[in-house]
Amino acid sequence: MLQRISLSPIQLLISGKGSEWKEKADNLELELQQCYKAQSRLSEQLVVEVAESRSSKALLQEKEAAIVDQQNELTQKRDECSQLKAELEKKIQALELVMSENNEIRAQLEEMSVRAKNAEAENKVLIDRWMLEKMKDAERLNEANALYEEMLERIKASGLQKLAMQQVDGVVRQSEEGAEYFVESTNPTTCKNRINAHDGGCASILFEYNSGKLISGGQDGTIKMWDTSTGALTNTLHGCIGSVLDLSITHDNRSIIAASSSNKLYIWDANLGRVRHTLTGHMDKVCAVDVSKFSSRHIVSAAYDRTIKVWDLQKGYCTNTIIFPKHCNALCFSMDGQTICSGHVDGNLRLWDIQKGKLLNEVAAHSNAVTSISLSRSGNMVLTSGRDNVHHLFDMRTLEVCGTLRATGNRVASNWSRSCISPDDNYVAAGSADGAVYIWSIAKGDIVSTLKEHTNSVLCCSWSGHGKPLASADKNGVICTWT
Repeated sequence: MLQRISLSPIQLLISGKGSEWKEKADNLELELQQCYKAQSRLSEQLVVEVAESRSSKALLQEKEAAIVDQQNELTQKRDECSQLKAELEKKIQALELVMSENNEIRAQLEEMSVRAKNAEAENKVLIDRWMLEKMKDAERLNEANALYEEMLERIKASGLQKLAMQQVDGVVRQSEEGAEYFVESTNPTTCKNRINAHDGGCASILFEYNSGKLISGGQDGTIKMWDTSTGALTNTLHGCIGSVLDLSITHDNRSIIAASSSNKLYIWDANLGRVRHTLTGHMDKVCAVDVSKFSSRHIVSAAYDRTIKVWDLQKGYCTNTIIFPKHCNALCFSMDGQTICSGHVDGNLRLWDIQKGKLLNEVAAHSNAVTSISLSRSGNMVLTSGRDNVHHLFDMRTLEVCGTLRATGNRVASNWSRSCISPDDNYVAAGSADGAVYIWSIAKGDIVSTLKEHTNSVLCCSWSGHGKPLASADKNGVICTWT
């Protein structure tokens, strides 16, 4: 009992301390738990930091690798820049060399230009001398030609006297040896022959002199010769390039001249059927051609290059060129062979001196383009036709209108529609866009006949020197002969 009572204070002390210690232990245990939690958080942070450190290290390694690559590329670019600088220096040196060579060449060019100018001046002087000599030769030749033509005139005058002595009742006959004659023209009324002559159309027809043979030129580029008594084809001439726009023939019937859309003139030997000359010089299609009434060696041509050229068939080249402001559709020689009449798209009729190339006279013939010019056999009258559908007769001496012909329904078909005068100067024939051929009496100024056989526009008419037949051609290439 006493022991229990004596131990009680100690136990009480221990028990008091134990409580304190237990409290401290609990606190320490709580602190330990907090330390564990802090350690856990720090461990997590450490893991995160380590991961971030590793990623930063990897990124750093990538950046360092990129820096190395950039440094390598920079080194390469520096090397390339050095090479380009070296090449640039070489190019600059080459350019300097080229510039020096260019300066030398320019100096040489200037020197050559001076020499060329001197040579051109010398050449001009030589050409002037040569032209002077040629002019002297031409003058001598002209004197010889004048003597020759004077002789021809005398021969013709003697022939005309014989011809006048043989005139009886309006019928003119040549000698028995020629057995050729022409009579007073008759008013045609009947279609004798209908010929399918050319493919693509026929733009020009004419008769041989003192003959019934008809010559035609077509869009197919051929020249054909016909016997109008039978309508039979007697010959075909080839060699023309392009369409035939106009025809003419020398007075001896030996040479046929064609104006072509290929800017050329073709001259055939009618007997041999071969091209003898090809005349070049026009720069556009040749739409009209005529042979001198005085000499068969000279012809004139008109083209859409706004020039008229005079040609010498014996020499085979152009002897004069006339330039004018408006296109010429038709032309013809006067009887003296020194002047020509030309019809233009501005409707004017012009008279030219072909030797001097000088405009002698000009009249406003039509309100629209002139399409045809035809000289009468006497040479005192010229017939013009225009796109205004009017046909005028002019006095060649004064270019005054001495007759006007028109008809209801008569319409000129194209810029190269050709009308004609009868050999006795009594009738005019003209084709129309309606396919008819209209015949006027010059004395009465009225329509005396309307011929209908064509089915397309009639482009040209031609009258035989014998007074009949009359021939007409259309856009289908059909030729009709009328008696």
